[in-house]
Amino acid sequence: MTNLNVKTDMFINGEWITSTDKTDVTNPATGEVIAQTAIGTKDHVEEAIQAAKSAFPEWKGLELKERTQYLHHIADLLEERADELARIMTIEQGKPLKEAKLEVLSGAESFRWNAEEARRLYGDTIPAPNNHRYEIKYEPVGVVAAITPWNFPSGMITRKLAPALAAGNTVILKPSKDTPLSALAIFEIFEATELPKGVVNLVMGSSKEIGSILTASNDVKKLTFTGSTPIGKTLYEQSADTLKKLSLELGGHAPFIVHSDANIEAAVEGLIAAKFRNNGQVCIAPNRVFAHESIKDEFLNLLKSKVEALVVGNGLDDETNVGPLIREDAIDKIKQQIVDATDKGAVLVTGGHRLTESPFDQGNFFQPTILDHVNTSMDIFYEETFGPVVPVITYDTVEEVIEMANDTNYGLASYAYAQDSTVQYQLSNGLEYGMVGMNAVNISNPETPFGGVKHSGFGRENSHLGLKEYVTEKFINTKFL
Repeated sequence: MTNLNVKTDMFINGEWITSTDKTDVTNPATGEVIAQTAIGTKDHVEEAIQAAKSAFPEWKGLELKERTQYLHHIADLLEERADELARIMTIEQGKPLKEAKLEVLSGAESFRWNAEEARRLYGDTIPAPNNHRYEIKYEPVGVVAAITPWNFPSGMITRKLAPALAAGNTVILKPSKDTPLSALAIFEIFEATELPKGVVNLVMGSSKEIGSILTASNDVKKLTFTGSTPIGKTLYEQSADTLKKLSLELGGHAPFIVHSDANIEAAVEGLIAAKFRNNGQVCIAPNRVFAHESIKDEFLNLLKSKVEALVVGNGLDDETNVGPLIREDAIDKIKQQIVDATDKGAVLVTGGHRLTESPFDQGNFFQPTILDHVNTSMDIFYEETFGPVVPVITYDTVEEVIEMANDTNYGLASYAYAQDSTVQYQLSNGLEYGMVGMNAVNISNPETPFGGVKHSGFGRENSHLGLKEYVTEKFINTKFL
């Protein structure tokens, strides 16, 4: 078993709590069991809720300067230990080491940015009658439950906990069972900063059981979740009885539009960066590529050469561009989509197969793939692909491509490459998505809002809007006697 030198127990009320039940954590590149982590019980979750509830008044009442000092200290340690945290992430999740390190460093930046933004959580005054003062102030919601996914096992934690803590809330985190070690390593950092007991708590175990306890608790005032749309809808429904404040960042099915006047090289470069980051296991990854008929052949030829140059391998190897998929069932879904598409007329341009020879034989590796002549009769046009497959669709007019791009229940991210300002205006206004990257693919930054519409959920992360997801507005009418 690989020695990662990281805790494997839960963290509740400032203490590491073990349990008799354990679950395996597996390296998706090698199939090796790399750790066994604790499985919590209902009592553990309830204990974490009470710890967070008890710690809330002190944390809320802490001088803002002191609270932000904690956050800056966390950021310092994330940066200091970035190489170690990146290695843990790559071994348990599979992504290339350089991607993992950038994820850790972006988490540090999130803590710094939210620490400073907490100083700008301004209230308002409203014109009032004589001898009155009308004011609005923002207060932390209380105990926050955060449920995070496996595809960004560090970034999704820091993006949720940084604003929650900055605003004065206490937190219970439930990380993915596939990638708990990154969460545990971050909690070791929380412990090292000597956060007050109960401010941050970590529980592990059955997502279904822990989720139902958190949603049923009146002491948990907010739930923030990143994951699939079906699970998000279940959590939404379960939270109805306790009327929780919710943030749901759910599935995506991003269109990537390459118009007739696009800079082809820039478009291909952007597509490669956005699609093959984390091997396509990203909710904002392009899933349908719309190429204008006049430039489709030129675009496809350049794309094919770039895709075939990608190096698939263990994320610990310096030359690797594309690591393994997280689980066997991810490969099964991709293969089903490819078979369905090719049976209905799609053409396999490159890739399309699992890598099974040594050194890939023990891991979940799949070739970077391009499909041409994709159309609306195929499952891949409507189903999110969490993997390295690029489906190419041809279009003629701007109106046509906007209609096709919006032909989905999802509305998270979208991308378009075009030079004409009128076309840019049409696309950015016509695309029914929470985010649009116009000649750019970098749409996730600490200072910019991240989130979707339609079945991609609601609420925003990052930016001043993300911080406000963790506060409530209080109106105060003061009459001067």
